[in-house]
Amino acid sequence: MRTRKLGKTDLNLTTVGLGTWAIGGPWEYGWGPQNDADSVAAIRTALESGINWIDTAPAYGCGHGEEVVGKVLREVGEMPIVATKCGILWNEKREKMTCLKAKSVRAECDASLRRLGVDVIDLYQMHWPDPDADVEEGWEAMVRLREAGKVRHIGASNFSLRHLERVERIERPVSLQPPYSMIKRDAEAVLLPYCREHEMGVVAYSPMQKGLLTGKYTPEKVAELAPDDHRRRDPDFVGRRLEANMELAKGIADLARGYGRTAGQFAVAWVLRNDEVTAAIVGARNRRQIEETVQAGDWALDEEALARADELLERHKGQIENA
Repeated sequence: MRTRKLGKTDLNLTTVGLGTWAIGGPWEYGWGPQNDADSVAAIRTALESGINWIDTAPAYGCGHGEEVVGKVLREVGEMPIVATKCGILWNEKREKMTCLKAKSVRAECDASLRRLGVDVIDLYQMHWPDPDADVEEGWEAMVRLREAGKVRHIGASNFSLRHLERVERIERPVSLQPPYSMIKRDAEAVLLPYCREHEMGVVAYSPMQKGLLTGKYTPEKVAELAPDDHRRRDPDFVGRRLEANMELAKGIADLARGYGRTAGQFAVAWVLRNDEVTAAIVGARNRRQIEETVQAGDWALDEEALARADELLERHKGQIENA
């Protein structure tokens, strides 16, 4: 698979990385029940398929996602690049809490190192700039962790331009992790150009928009999601927005079929068409899913495919504006 250098770092990421949000299992923003054996198989298959990096976070399943990743890391020969995050904690009800106090960030890092079973974290990211008042304190703590050798590089996730500019006064992030897909394109206006100008890497998450762009969702399938699947509360999975998103996914599937590909592969390849994007994070809950989407890493869309995609996106934009 192709690799791209992450900003000014020495990390060369495969264009597709494995995301582990869903395999963490239940919590406030979980994806419903998850089988650990399926998760382990997905991680192993990803590495066997050539993916060289894994993105995780303590919040995914309240520590469980990192534990599952750690189980596989202890068994592999060549260690992949590992990225995780800080800033989101949880209470006894497995509900999201945020904290960026220095003491908390240090404790989170030590806990992640234990769960992952590694001596150093390759990319340590602030998960969200929340609470806003503590962003600088949390970022300074991350700098200290890098200086102490517990993490190699520090990056930002879900940051606005304003937050990037604030932490840059302390130390520039090596990378930004924004949501970016054919449905969520906000990053194109300011964030991606900013990263290019400042030679920051970009690892885009949710390129298939939580599965919507695989073309596999219908209102009936959404209704069958687990009661604790956070997508039930996502506006993109409800009403006229869901209808517009399904129509877009169908158009993508028809377009991709002409290339002998799937809608999900097209959606990932579309994100990777942008030179400002280092790599895309692709979630997988089982072996079959990652076997499919990993193939997008080497697909460079041609001009005709991009032009037809633009037509689909223009129609989708009008439908969303009227939803």
